[in-house]
Parts: sequence; C-alpha cells; structure tokens
Amino acid sequence: MSSGAGLESLVDQTISVITNDGRNIVGVLKGFDQATNIILDESHERVQQLVLGLYIIRGDNISIVGELDEELDANLELSKLRAHPLKPVIH
Repeated sequence: MSSGAGLESLVDQTISVITNDGRNIVGVLKGFDQATNIILDESHERVQQLVLGLYIIRGDNISIVGELDEELDANLELSKLRAHPLKPVIH
C-alpha cells in the first residue's frame, strides 16, 4: 500500500499490520510518513497478545496494513488460529 491517501483514511482507526517476518501487530494508527513508517498506539502483537503500547514500525518491514473489524476481532479464539510463515521478501 502506498502512503498518502491509502493510509490517511485509516488514521485514528484500529489496524492490523503484518511484518515481513510474519508478526501480526494490531493498534491504532497515529501517523505515517512517505516511507510508510507507521506509528501505532495501544498496540499488541498476536497470537501471544504481547502488549507493546506506543510502537513505531519501519516502512521497509511492513508487508500488509489492513483495516480491522473490531466486532469480528473480539470474537476470535486466537489460541486456535495458526498461519503458515510468510516467505522472505526480496527487495
């Protein structure tokens, strides 16, 4: 996703970010820059639910940024979810 209009509409909303190493971090998007570095507040890492608080993620480590359906998310049983690891990203 390019920065600008795509991420601008998600500021102050809860988003899910999948990093190049397969981590899934959920938090409130507070800001971003032209390199897609993002700042998340009230963030936590899935599946372990590690509380991260205010968190900055470098743009070159982001694979996917997506809007989060908070109602659907609240009903997930995270301990039962498993995903295959992502293949390495080649720049």
